[in-house]
Amino acid sequence: MTVLKIKRLPHNKSVPKYQTEGAAGMDLCAAIEEPVTLKPLERALIPTGLKIELEHGYEAQVRPRSGLSIKHGITLINCVGTIDEDYRGEVCVPVVNLSNETYTIQPEERIAQMIIAKVEQAKIEVVTELTETVRGTGGFGSTGK
Repeated sequence: MTVLKIKRLPHNKSVPKYQTEGAAGMDLCAAIEEPVTLKPLERALIPTGLKIELEHGYEAQVRPRSGLSIKHGITLINCVGTIDEDYRGEVCVPVVNLSNETYTIQPEERIAQMIIAKVEQAKIEVVTELTETVRGTGGFGSTGK
């Protein structure tokens, strides 16, 4: 099991936690003093009041919360955000309101989830040819519905 070191900033009131024993992601909360209202298609960068330190060979992935996405259209601008092992700044969540209604993020509201994942850097090799496959260059729906 990897260790995630967390530094709480003065505006943070909560530590991320897994909501169930089998949860893959821990919830991140909005470390804001006042509610933030997002109009349809409006974006905001929401602070969590946390800085993290990952072990070598790991990343943190910040993902949308499914309930906020389906019920309110609140998701992440970049869908999945990557926090590299050498980043030491505050973890912030770039949210967007994709619904037709305004939505207000409340202080300490659970706004995203964070997953810790092992990563490996690839050795880059430039070649003149790639091996052939049955699929070939087919993409974007080429395998059917």
